[in-house]
Formats: sequence, structure tokens, C-alpha cells
Amino acid sequence: MSGNPDFLAGLVQALGAALADFPALSLLVLLPLIGGVLLWLLPARLARQVAAVTMGGVLVLSSLILLAFVPAESEFQFVDRLPWLPDIGVNWLLAVDGLSVLFLPATALLFIGALVASWTFAREAPRLFFGLLLLLQTATLGIFCAIDLILFFVFWEISLVPVYFLLARWGVTADAAKVAARYVLIMLAGGFLLLLAFVIVGSAAGTANFDLRAVLETPLATGLQRTVLLLMLIAFGLKVPLVPLHTWLPQFALASPGSLTALLVGLKVGAYGLIRFALPLAPDVAQDWHWLLAGLGTLTLIYGAVGILAHSNLRVGLAYASICHVGLAVLGLATLSAQGVQGAVSLLLSFSVATGGAMLLLEFLRQRTGSTDIHALGGAAKTMPLLASGVLICGLAGVGMPGTSSFPGEFLLILAALDRYTGAGMAALFGLAIAAGAFLSLYRKAFFGPLTRSTVEYAEDLRPRELLVLLVLILLIVSIGLYPAPWLDVVRPAAEAWATRLLS
Repeated sequence: MSGNPDFLAGLVQALGAALADFPALSLLVLLPLIGGVLLWLLPARLARQVAAVTMGGVLVLSSLILLAFVPAESEFQFVDRLPWLPDIGVNWLLAVDGLSVLFLPATALLFIGALVASWTFAREAPRLFFGLLLLLQTATLGIFCAIDLILFFVFWEISLVPVYFLLARWGVTADAAKVAARYVLIMLAGGFLLLLAFVIVGSAAGTANFDLRAVLETPLATGLQRTVLLLMLIAFGLKVPLVPLHTWLPQFALASPGSLTALLVGLKVGAYGLIRFALPLAPDVAQDWHWLLAGLGTLTLIYGAVGILAHSNLRVGLAYASICHVGLAVLGLATLSAQGVQGAVSLLLSFSVATGGAMLLLEFLRQRTGSTDIHALGGAAKTMPLLASGVLICGLAGVGMPGTSSFPGEFLLILAALDRYTGAGMAALFGLAIAAGAFLSLYRKAFFGPLTRSTVEYAEDLRPRELLVLLVLILLIVSIGLYPAPWLDVVRPAAEAWATRLLS
């Protein structure tokens, strides 16, 4: 009976109907916050378990939402709306479409991985550590679900609080507090620009309205579009990050605990902001400034690829690799095509399992050896073959090897780029080749060769819970890479609607 397609279709339809009358997204966003409050009411020794159960609940609920999602519809689904500040047109307004729904389970999975990477790391003040991690999860889920501009901004700014304290208190370098302060100051500056852009958009019609669906139906005047797009390019570009706004990321990757780096590198909320808000809210100017987007994307791609060659630390190298590949996503977005945005969303989703997964594994390596610099390693594959294999698989997925999760998105992006910008597309291929070669060079020096350090010689391989994380990562990387159709089908209708709106 369970194998009957009609039965399965009916089950999914019934699930969708049940969730349609239930504030599923509100519960999803608030569940980590509820868990964060609960762990302060229970003994400190249970903080880790409460966080694990809460994050498991988020994964289950996000998976149910994905199962009940109707891919053929390009409109927003599971809309939760409550008045919040009605006098100024601000509402608690959550919804998802094909451009955002897949980020919900991806976020849930990566946070569970970050929890495992921090399993023995947060012995000091466990309530504070796991409470901050859950607050960050609420903010991240809110970013992907909010379609009220001011509500999105609130989640955007809330995310800075846990990031600052997690980095300042649990950073792994002596200057971690300074890096945390610098990061927050940079993002606050970008947040001011973002808020200014949202206020311009929401008040342009004369009456305050910050509902994304409504403001998309009333395009701004061309002059206002220029201002809004410029403000958002800077604000979101800082978070992406785009060159030359990227300088915070290498320092962050080196100073931050690997679990936090995995979350910031694996969940590209800045690039999502470009897709969801920046380009759709300024469609006419986006068409005029497509060359600027293409140039920024190409520059970011090439710079990120070359940056890998200039560093000997694996975490910093992967940070530059993420800069390189997000540059490819922006280049694809510059084509303003359905193929480009579909490829960009697919690549951003792959970041969570490929680059985010690699950062988690490097945190396991750092906990064993005290470093992720190639000069402090060498021969690590002899004593930690499972960990070394995992880093290789995630790294190859990160550089877009065929058969891995990043390849479908990269292939779509390169096709879109070559069709619109032949020169930039060729430059992108060249940059991706440099990035792949640079990663393999770093990997070889870190994991092969003679054993010269006692910390490496006597290091243990992955523990069972860490091995489980690796197996889940490999399953996702390979399954998405070999059969990407289900995920691409979820994104396609919304991507086509996105491109039609911009070019109409």
C-alpha cells in the first residue's frame, strides 16, 4: 500500500492541507528560541541534550514543510500573518516559495552538524553556548522565511548578537574578541544601509507597506530603484561577501570555532538577500546594471581562487574557496535568467553540505591537532583516514566535481554565463580550475607526506557521532550530485517567475 503512488500523493496532499491551517513556519522559527529558554530552566548538564532535541524537532518540522510544499506553484506558500506594528505597516509575515523552502532543512542539518562539532567544546557555560546557538538558528530561519521587509531586517540584526558572543568568548585565536567586534561593526554599517533601503521601498507609495508581495506589485521610480539597489548591493555584498567587501571573512574563519564558521560559510544569507530582495525590488536598474553585477561576480570569483594559493591554513583556504564560488553565483544572477537563479540557489544549497561540511570536519581536525595549518600537519591521512577522506569528498564537492552536489548548480551557472557573457564565462572556468588545483595542493600538503608532528601521529580518527555526520554529508553530496532533478524541480517554477518579473 505504501508503494502506491496515489496513496503517497494523497498522503502528501493531506499533510499539506493540515499544515496550511497550522502556523507551521511560525513554530519552526520560534522552536529554537523556545528550546533556548527551556535549557535555562533545566540543569546545566542537560543543555546539550535540550539543544539536540530542539534541533531534531526543527529538522523534522522543516522536512514536513518541504514534503507538503507544492513545487508546481510559484507563489508563496504556508503564509503566516499576524499584525505586529500595524500603524506603520509592519507585520509578522512568514512564507516560503521554491527559492527558500530548501534552505529550511539545509539550515536544520547544518546546525545539527555544528552541535556535534561543539559536543565537547562548550564545557564552560554550556547554557550560554547552546542558548546562543539556538538563538542564531531562530534568526537564520527567520531570514529565510520573512517576507515583511522590517521583520527580515529584525532577524538580520538579531543574528549578530549570538555570532559576536560565540566568537568573542569561544574563539580559537588570541584576537578573537577584536575580530568579533570588527565583524559586528561592519555588519551594523551594512544593516543601516539595508534598513534605509527598506524604508524607501516601504514608504514610496505614500502609505507604509512592507509586505514584499505588495511592494513587488508597485515598482519604484527609476531614481529610487538606483538608490535602493546600490544600498542593498553594499549591505548584502558585505555579507556575501563580494570583493572588495570580503576582508572580514578570512580573519573570521581563522579566529572562529569551526562550528560557527561552518554556519556562516555554509548558509549564504547575503546571496539569498540579493535574490529575494535586491534585484526584484529594482528590476529596471538591475537590467541596466547587469554589467556591474557580472563584473563584481567575476572579480570575486577570480580573487577568491587566487586567494586560496596565498594561504597555508585549510580553514582560510576554504573561506577563499567559498568567496570564489559565491562569485560564480552572482555572475549567474547577473544574467537575470531563470537558469541563472536556479543555478545560484542550487549552488547556495550545496554550500551547506559541501563547504559547511568541510568546515565541520576541519573543526574535528583542529580539536585533535590544535591547528589546521599545513605546516602543523602533514601525514594526517595515516592516522585519521576517515577524517581525511571526508575533507577530500567535501572539498571536491565544494570545487564542483561532477557527481557531487555543487556540480548541477555550477553547470547551470556556467551555461547561463557563457550564453550572456562569453568572456566572463570563460574567466569563470579559468578561476574554477585554479580553485580546484589550489585546494588539492593544500590538501596534499596537509594530509600526505611524512609524519613530523606528535599531535598528528597520536591523533584519533572520527568518533561515532562524528562519523555519523560524515556519512550524512556523503549521502547528501552524492545523492544530490547524481540525481539533482527533485531539488531543481522545486526551484524551477519560482526561478522562472523571478526572471519573468525582472524582465517584464
